[in-house]
Amino acid sequence: MGGAFDPKNDLWRTVSLVTDVCGLSFLWVVACLPVVTIGPATAALYFAVVRYVRRREDGAFRAFFRSFRMNLRQGVLATLIILLPAFLLQLGWRMCRTMAASASGGYGLLAFYSLLMVLPLGALMYLFPLLGRFTFSQGDLFRTAARLTLAHLPTSLCLVILFAVGAMLCLQFVLPLFFLPALVTLASSLLLEKVFRRYAPELEEEEEPEVQGDLGN
Repeated sequence: MGGAFDPKNDLWRTVSLVTDVCGLSFLWVVACLPVVTIGPATAALYFAVVRYVRRREDGAFRAFFRSFRMNLRQGVLATLIILLPAFLLQLGWRMCRTMAASASGGYGLLAFYSLLMVLPLGALMYLFPLLGRFTFSQGDLFRTAARLTLAHLPTSLCLVILFAVGAMLCLQFVLPLFFLPALVTLASSLLLEKVFRRYAPELEEEEEPEVQGDLGN
């Protein structure tokens, strides 16, 4: 009987994983409600997932709040900077989709526009994970995200696809909101951490969770 209550056995590790995934997803949704806090919330989610969920350590929720507070000011400013371009890109995509449904050759335009959107969306996929993992000035944060997008286009495309699938599911159904944000972040981190380590090889799994590094330029 004693083994059944051992926190290190497979059952309790699974329960802990499910709790972290659902709890962090819920915290992220709540933290994103003001809209301007999407950036620090996403940075906090990435930090907690990479440094605690992947390592199966306790303290993921505390890490989320700590990272959220640490990156709040810079993350809100970064969110405000991208809101208008994001709205215009989304508006352009809707216009292309409307044209595709009503005009011959419109689907070619829609496909071309969707392909072009990989670049700004790819940069967005790097932006807030970088904020959660490293220390940057505001300008360097955006420049580094853009450079990584171009330097690792296949990875950027995979990240955009992961985001798009997760976003579509969450927009169509309510239930995925309670687990998909953390799961998509977990899947994305498998790609992102490989990229980050190419420029900051000191990032290792045994690194202390509280420490944020500097990404070499």
